[in-house]
Amino acid sequence: MNKDYYAVIMAGGIGSRFWPVSTTEFPKQFHDMLGTGQTLLQKTFSRLNKIIDSDKILILTNERYLQLTLEQLPEITEKQVILEPAMRNTAPCILLAALKIQKENPNALMLVAPSDHWIEDEDAFTQDVQICFDACQRNSYLMTLGIKPTFPNTGYGYIEAEKKDASVVKKVKQFREKPDYDTAKQFLAAGNFMWNAGIFLWSVASITQAFEKHNPVMHALFSEGNPVYNTSEEKEFISENYDKAENISIDYAIMEKADNVYVKKAAFDWNDLGTWGALHEKMQKDASENAVVRATPHFKNSKGNMVYSASEKLVVLDGIEDYIVVDKEDVLLIYPKEKEQHIKKLLSEVNENFGEKYT
Repeated sequence: MNKDYYAVIMAGGIGSRFWPVSTTEFPKQFHDMLGTGQTLLQKTFSRLNKIIDSDKILILTNERYLQLTLEQLPEITEKQVILEPAMRNTAPCILLAALKIQKENPNALMLVAPSDHWIEDEDAFTQDVQICFDACQRNSYLMTLGIKPTFPNTGYGYIEAEKKDASVVKKVKQFREKPDYDTAKQFLAAGNFMWNAGIFLWSVASITQAFEKHNPVMHALFSEGNPVYNTSEEKEFISENYDKAENISIDYAIMEKADNVYVKKAAFDWNDLGTWGALHEKMQKDASENAVVRATPHFKNSKGNMVYSASEKLVVLDGIEDYIVVDKEDVLLIYPKEKEQHIKKLLSEVNENFGEKYT
């Protein structure tokens, strides 16, 4: 494999819309959400490992998930886990990772990917990554992989590519916020809009230069750590300085400001598995559109349900339609699928009433 290829997996989120399976102590990326025998983090790691050496894959996560990460990824060492002492969105952790990699290898190309996406055609993914790495090696590009929209989704941000650009790697005209339904329909009809999947590729030189230009305060803050990165003194520097960083996403901090942003339309299938509904969409379903994970179903007059059991057990439904049914050791959730976006709020209510016992 190419010694200049590195990857950073972002695995620090809580995934609160997948409660009660995803909790603060044990978030969704550490669960086998689809019942495949691999957790989402393990699946992401093995996918990247096809093109990037194990020792060049870094994991960005919260301090509390260090042991979980090491247990699930025996291929890595503790020094490959970058621990965030505070929640600061994606820009600070990406810059920190880029500076660490740059110190080790100034010629490095890096891929940044979330830990909880589901991609089935891994060969197509690998080919897309190779095309992007090749482009980033030749040019000072900040690249992203855009997903061809299949319906007017209002839950994703969109990437607008230059319409007249006929090349495989296209210049990005602008990033667009999550649209309303009518605007999303217009995006689809235009043909040059893609979903923003949050998968990025660039050289470490290009991304650090972009931070220096577009977010000089953050660049200055983290550059002070250059002498100690990849040494025993790194942890102390991070713990003293990380929470001084602005709480901002890489999209707002860099991608929306830079003029050297390019996109390749993904050749692979993609699902961000952000909600129970997204999981339902991804799963194989019976003739009545019911999807099950680990449950043995006995359903009558029931359709469109997402049923998840933490252990193998018989689940009986009769007259239930379009519900999320989650059976976990200490929580049973029976919740309308149409209200899945309210689960975050529900989680706050549970926390208020019962403390952190169930969250």
